[in-house]
Amino acid sequence: MSGIKFEPGQIVATPGALEAFRASGEEPLPFLQRHLAGDWGDVDADDRRENELSLQNGWRLLSAYTLSNGTKIWVISEADRSATTFLLPEEY
Repeated sequence: MSGIKFEPGQIVATPGALEAFRASGEEPLPFLQRHLAGDWGDVDADDRRENELSLQNGWRLLSAYTLSNGTKIWVISEADRSATTFLLPEEY
């Protein structure tokens, strides 16, 4: 996969996120690819800047995406890049 800006570590998902993908009929992989490429999705300008700083400084990264059925999904990569988690915002 080209365009990867960082390694995801272990990729995990909460039960809520897995159910959201099942309900929407979408797969997590395209969203993971966007996250790893630095397409942070539906975050504001401040969060975008924070993610760019986080890439340089090794801090936590957050992307937010909306599934086709309107459900919001977050993708968070830990600061040490040990894991990347798919979750619903209310599960944070």
